[in-house]
Amino acid sequence: MAGTQKGLIFALLLNGQGGAKPLTWEEVDLWKPADGQLWLHFEYNHASVKNWLLQKSGLDRVSVSAMTSNESRPRSVVSAQGLLLFVRAVNLDPGQEPEDMVSLRLFLDKNRLITTRRRRLLSVHDVRAELEAERGAKNVMDLLLRINDRIMDRIGDVLDQLDEKIDELEEQVIKAESRLLRTPLLESRREAILLRRYIAPQREAFYRLYIEETPWLDATARLHLREITDRSIRYIEDLDSVRDRAAIVQEELMSRISEQMDKRMLVLSLAAVIFLPLSFVTGLLGINVPGIPGANYKYAFWIVCALLTGVSFLQLVFFRKKGWI
Repeated sequence: MAGTQKGLIFALLLNGQGGAKPLTWEEVDLWKPADGQLWLHFEYNHASVKNWLLQKSGLDRVSVSAMTSNESRPRSVVSAQGLLLFVRAVNLDPGQEPEDMVSLRLFLDKNRLITTRRRRLLSVHDVRAELEAERGAKNVMDLLLRINDRIMDRIGDVLDQLDEKIDELEEQVIKAESRLLRTPLLESRREAILLRRYIAPQREAFYRLYIEETPWLDATARLHLREITDRSIRYIEDLDSVRDRAAIVQEELMSRISEQMDKRMLVLSLAAVIFLPLSFVTGLLGINVPGIPGANYKYAFWIVCALLTGVSFLQLVFFRKKGWI
């Protein structure tokens, strides 16, 4: 946004009935807790946002630094000032990879929810759309839970797609045995590993919030957090399953490719063994020196052909008895 709105994506004043009123920077500066609960959503890489957080938000410097840092590993911190939660969401923007996860920082106290991000997050816009339709969150804790619910929903959708992809690859390996399947298998394993890298600490962040004693969490919110934590655990187990299945399918693919190569090498080896003595005989008889047996006998060529055919037949019988063909 241009001018004084730069860095403020939106500011919403909750009405407590599932709706919200949009505010400008100036109205945010005039806001008081008595006016109602507030949701502020910022793009943190703007200097104006960091200045506002430092000077007018009431957050300490450590919290402001965390809310505007480029690196944010999923975690949660509960203090007397408020609740800090850093989460990662799958990137579903066109042209982006889901495992290139988007970071969202959240600060919550009893009257405000402050969220910061660098890249667009669809889950946040879903929750905002609910407020605009007058069927959204009624308080800031409900906002926080709804945002994380949407994040987990989209992670679940990506995991379902990844699981279906592994099913298809497994079927193709059984039917086609193609080398071309190695690349999608490797990509699936890589995606599962990267997703697990962020979801695992995210589970710990939700669990820590669940067990922390804080006045902002009532019994209903704790049950909701427990459900989100359980979903995180289930997703991690699903990712482990996908990763292991991809590894097994890849091993089966490599085994089949190796078996194909062994069969081809066996055929080539047998061909070489069969033609080696024949080549020796024909090469020996083909030297251009006097004294070659049968050189003046008109049936010598056919006799040699018959002998070579007999040798080849005996070799095939021998290979058959050995079980090589």
